[in-house]
Amino acid sequence: MARVPQLPPSLPRRGNRVTRLAGRSLLALAGWRIEGEIPDRRKMIAIVAPHTSNWDFFVGIAAVFALGLRVRFLGKHTLFNPWLGWLMRWLGGTPVVRDTPQGAVADAAAMIAREPNVLLGLAPAGTRRRDAPWRSGFYRIALAAGVPILPVAFDYAHRAIRIFPLFSPGGDYETDLPRLQSLYDAVRGLRF
Repeated sequence: MARVPQLPPSLPRRGNRVTRLAGRSLLALAGWRIEGEIPDRRKMIAIVAPHTSNWDFFVGIAAVFALGLRVRFLGKHTLFNPWLGWLMRWLGGTPVVRDTPQGAVADAAAMIAREPNVLLGLAPAGTRRRDAPWRSGFYRIALAAGVPILPVAFDYAHRAIRIFPLFSPGGDYETDLPRLQSLYDAVRGLRF
């Protein structure tokens, strides 16, 4: 069974022993491990990169169940169809129309302000395309909500979910973006 870091008391939780055992077992069967510590903060935005495959979602779900962590996330609206929408919402998802995302930053910041404890997970590239540029939405949400960014990497080369130290946005996206992206220099997605 995969070992996972202890979840700090201030983070939102979900599940029970059975779901944590299932998540840990799935990670172990797939050969994945979680490296790093999750900071004890009531509100954060986790950015997960690189996002190169649909398998990222399944690895992420196994990890959050293994941790017993409740994560909110934004996903493309087409995933919230009548067949999958209920599941995506149950898992913590909120649909976003990527072609017309007006209001998504304000809505996400309002959700963070409204909830006492929240971890919002986002893929900064917003797509699985190789070498896709990062979009600024995650950064703008963090600034609007006044929360730090928790960089997380899915490193397929080492089968490791890496949790980096918290990053506090300084307000200058052009300066902060290279600093954030440099954390991922040695990380390889499924398709790289």
